Amino acid sequence: MTDMTGTDSSPATAETTAPTSVRPEAAPLQAPPPRPGATLALTSAATAVALMTYTAPIVTLPDTAAALHTPLSAQAWLLNGTPLGLAALLLVAGSLADDYGRRRIFVSGTLALGVTTALGALATTTWLFTLARIAQGAASAALLASSLGLIVHAFPTPGGRLRATGVWGAFVTGGIAVGPLLAAAIPDWRAVYGVLGAAALIAAALGTRALTESRSPRGGRPDFAGAVTFGLALVSLVAALTLGRDGWLRPPVWLLLTAAVALLAAFALVERRTTTPMIDLSLLRRRGFLASSLGGLFTGLSVIGLFSFLPAVLQRSLGMSVMDTAWLTLLWAGLAFVVALQARRLAGRVPTRVQLAIAFVLHAGGVLTMLGAVGAGSTARFVPGMVVAGVGSGLLNAALPLLAVESVPPARAAMGSGAQQTFRYVGSCAGVALTIAVATSSSGGVARGTDIAMVVSAVLALVAAVAVVGLRERA
Repeated sequence: MTDMTGTDSSPATAETTAPTSVRPEAAPLQAPPPRPGATLALTSAATAVALMTYTAPIVTLPDTAAALHTPLSAQAWLLNGTPLGLAALLLVAGSLADDYGRRRIFVSGTLALGVTTALGALATTTWLFTLARIAQGAASAALLASSLGLIVHAFPTPGGRLRATGVWGAFVTGGIAVGPLLAAAIPDWRAVYGVLGAAALIAAALGTRALTESRSPRGGRPDFAGAVTFGLALVSLVAALTLGRDGWLRPPVWLLLTAAVALLAAFALVERRTTTPMIDLSLLRRRGFLASSLGGLFTGLSVIGLFSFLPAVLQRSLGMSVMDTAWLTLLWAGLAFVVALQARRLAGRVPTRVQLAIAFVLHAGGVLTMLGAVGAGSTARFVPGMVVAGVGSGLLNAALPLLAVESVPPARAAMGSGAQQTFRYVGSCAGVALTIAVATSSSGGVARGTDIAMVVSAVLALVAAVAVVGLRERA
């Protein structure tokens, strides 16, 4: 274990449990203790649904674009709507969950995910669908950020937390794996969103009964100025990355990037002056927090960026069906699910940051074995690389949530989770944009461009491996 910076997370020291009622002339009744098994099962299942919603359009994009009459230049928004909402609100949602109630934020987010996903199924225009996807991302942010806070409260011991975060990380990969498969199995893309919306609503209903409220109030006013400046900064950044695919030198792209930099500077100034900052900037001096943040960023840049692009290449260049593409994706993500469940066996033998570095090296190795597969027209040549990269992704998805909660005080676990995942989804937007730009700019065609994109992904993963191991604690 590395970089445990907080104190004991028992309710007496780091948490307060919300009272359920107040009787006249009597002390408030305390809520029942958390139910670890139910908490882990429900948060993991809801997380899988959120990730399924996130990844479903990867294989349904052609049908969705055709139904909504979406021009090619606007199709990126069909994919990047959800990561925009996620990136903008993950850190905000995590901070709110710690201060005002993790169950409250979780149930609200899961309910909103169900409603917005159903609305996406009813959308008739590109912009209505995109707005629904952005709202799905915002709802998923509340769900994902509060999940780890609930888990840390339900599993206060290091051993229990290790097992629980491993399971939760596995379900992140499970959702990524099952989303495209479900979308491929259901003929109507609108029905896909109807099923996922219903699943989210069921999870929200169960959450009101199965989860125990917990919070870590700090007092003082909510950091509204920090929330607004940070949210607008990330919206500007993600919008610039999305528009940049059609040309990085256009004025709107540079205006949005400039706005993002200015707003981030304003956010840093606000956080230094407020008494209850959304994020304690002193955490940036801790190598565990930096490793968690860098790990999330490079996971998006290298892993998510490439594997969001590959399904389209497999379908268009190799002529694979939607279902066959989903099965090949399942090989990678399904193996990652199994590995993430077993990664807890590395505890005590391999420090979490080293596990993260090994994961990035495995991803790089797996990707490099796929070079030339598109040019050769061979699906089989993808299989070994998918296996090796799947092992790497499993280690990543086990290490990142654990490092996110290890590197902050237990009372701020949801904030730590929100910070790591914010970097992850900002990285994914940048990674998808970078991968598409590299793959489509080569004069050698799609095969040559895909190979270059794979090399870039591998290099980014190796840079991440060196960075997370080489970090040093700053005074």
